[in-house]
Amino acid sequence: MADDNNPQAAQGDEQPQLQFSLQRIYVKDISFESPNAPSVFQQPFKPKVSLDLNTTSEQVGENLYEVVVKVTAQVAHAESGTTSFLVEVEQGGLFRIAGLEGEQLDHTLGAFCPNVLFPYARECIDNLVNRGSFPPLMLAPVNFEAMYAQKKQRQAEGSETTQ
Repeated sequence: MADDNNPQAAQGDEQPQLQFSLQRIYVKDISFESPNAPSVFQQPFKPKVSLDLNTTSEQVGENLYEVVVKVTAQVAHAESGTTSFLVEVEQGGLFRIAGLEGEQLDHTLGAFCPNVLFPYARECIDNLVNRGSFPPLMLAPVNFEAMYAQKKQRQAEGSETTQ
């Protein structure tokens, strides 16, 4: 009967406890190509960088989610357009998440988890580029919160035009 007078005790029984933990970080896929080596090294390095960034997530077990950040960087000679190198990294992570549902879970998987993984993908790309005998390619930090908001806005606009 004491619980009937204590709304916090009643809420504590109903709301699942929030749990978030990183289980594992791993490279899911990795590729480095320098199709025009060694001739690319015989000209001054004037890079033009094209960057593609994508995130995906899927539930792989009870309260267990895989999040993947895929980064593709293509660097070409600014004047000739000759590809210097192409590097791709899919940085994965397993996250145990409980107590979140709906929009909160979607936001965590679409923005927070990629923020955790991106520094690892960034370091991996820099390492590959260095091993390919090119100057470092230190990618700038990415605002996954803004990317997530843009994705949600595009989805909302898409659903408005189909109604």
